Amino acid sequence: MPALLFVCTANRFRSPLAQAMFQEKLRQTPDAAGWRVESAATWGDANLPAMPEAILEAKKRGLNLGNHRSKSVTGQLIKQYDLILVMETGHKEALQMEFPAIKSRIYLLSEVGGGTPFSIPDPYLSGDEPAEVAREIEDLINKKFPLLFQWLMSGTKKP
Repeated sequence: MPALLFVCTANRFRSPLAQAMFQEKLRQTPDAAGWRVESAATWGDANLPAMPEAILEAKKRGLNLGNHRSKSVTGQLIKQYDLILVMETGHKEALQMEFPAIKSRIYLLSEVGGGTPFSIPDPYLSGDEPAEVAREIEDLINKKFPLLFQWLMSGTKKP
């Protein structure tokens, strides 16, 4: 069963949106049963709801984040995933340092499949519009989904 974890700073906007968007793509894909897709925070508090803007952006896309509760990355949690997709370079560096045994499974969402890697900004720290950040995540999920699906189903080493 493929297992994918999305990670951002607080697990209240970017990673829950990416999780919900990816899960929706899976629902629309034949032979996609049995996947485990979740999200977590690098430096956030646990058991907090998604930000209101994330709930709104999800709703615009027919998705529901009303039951989402944040959780933090732990060694026990992160080892359960075949692939960990992070939003920022700092997330990637921190997780690779903290969990060196699985560093080959940690990627920026933007770098999967090649191209120039870039960080997806946290709208609460950067001042970027939440709707723009949500669109950027949605575009990346739409573009990267076929590659991620194939990679995780095949069990090959690198996306």
